Amino acid sequence: MRRRTRSLVGTFAILAFVIVYAPLAMALADSRIAETPALVQALLYSILGIAWIFPLMPLIRWMERPDDPA
Repeated sequence: MRRRTRSLVGTFAILAFVIVYAPLAMALADSRIAETPALVQALLYSILGIAWIFPLMPLIRWMERPDDPA
């Protein structure tokens, strides 16, 4: 698969993941995190804001692979 096609497929996969992840993170924040002290909230919001990157790293690496020589 060419890099351009991988980028297109990966972009749609990332968008789908974020569309699912964002409401889940917001629901968690609204239900549980809002009741914690401010310092804990800041830490948890930081973790939720960065956590989406880790499951997507293999996909991003796959998208950025160079094309196989033909």
